[in-house]
Amino acid sequence: MSASAVFILDVKGKPLISRNYKGDVAMSEIEHFMPLLMQREEEGALAPLLSRGRVHFLWIKHSNLYLVATTLKNANASLVYAFLYKTVEVFSEYFKELEEESIRDNFVIIYELLDELMDFGFPQTTDSKILQEYITQQGNKLETGKSRVPPTVTNAVSWRSEGIKYKKNEVFIDVIESVNLLVNANGSVLLSEIVGTIKLKVFLSGMPELRLGLNDRVLFELTGLSGGKNKSELEDVKFHQCVRLSRFDNDRTISFIPPDGDFELMSYRLSTQVKPLIWIESVIEKFHSRVEIMVKAKGQFKKQSVANGVEISVPVPSDADSPRFKTSVGSAKYMPEKNVVIWNIKSFP
Repeated sequence: MSASAVFILDVKGKPLISRNYKGDVAMSEIEHFMPLLMQREEEGALAPLLSRGRVHFLWIKHSNLYLVATTLKNANASLVYAFLYKTVEVFSEYFKELEEESIRDNFVIIYELLDELMDFGFPQTTDSKILQEYITQQGNKLETGKSRVPPTVTNAVSWRSEGIKYKKNEVFIDVIESVNLLVNANGSVLLSEIVGTIKLKVFLSGMPELRLGLNDRVLFELTGLSGGKNKSELEDVKFHQCVRLSRFDNDRTISFIPPDGDFELMSYRLSTQVKPLIWIESVIEKFHSRVEIMVKAKGQFKKQSVANGVEISVPVPSDADSPRFKTSVGSAKYMPEKNVVIWNIKSFP
């Protein structure tokens, strides 16, 4: 089972807008959410799921808003959270910034969207491109006589409209990877992982079926067949809804009919030993009324590569004032509100 009702609350916990999908949870239950949240916060036991009696609150915070789903049953929590984040994404597409003001200015459209996004507690059409075909910004753009719901919604391929035509058929693929590293004071790497996404920009006519082939090494990592001690497997692999999962399970082929335009095909995490791209060393000397910090940064990537827009944060005492800097490259700036000195290097060879 999924959500019974969805609420959007302001930062004080006052409901701005809500939609009751099943009617099995009293709408007044939301009044207990904020006191419960503050109580858990004081106890240091804040969790993404809060319960009061038989009612469960599944919540996320976005800027100055709380999005809360309530349920009585043992709901599929992953589905509910995925829906709440997707709701934020759809609203952001419509209103650019999702915040209290944009909620108050767009009540009618939000009610329409909530009706289409979920039906009887189960997510339905969550693709913003398809929603924009029949929930237009003004609402009065809809012509009478036309069927209100485009056939796309009832097609097998609900994320792509029929009859798309381009003079030139093109597909652009970007593989974007970021490295997460945790290093202790002795310089030993405690945690090392790569988080990656494969993004596509598609300009293709009709209903094309695409297949993405991965090389043997990546394929072995996906299947977990790679041998050796330093075996690294792709974990937390997440596909866009257009990927045929049965094909992937059978022969590890990523086969899909893509949405039009930009979309994220898949994301993954790779736990593997990575050498820090930029190594930081620091020496801190404390005197009677001043602190001297010397920071060294060393590039550990290939010689032909350059790191652009490097930003190094150096924590300083909260009562620091009148800082002086000397940098061999780049510029340093003191940010008292965060108690850090930011060292900016535009181009790091």
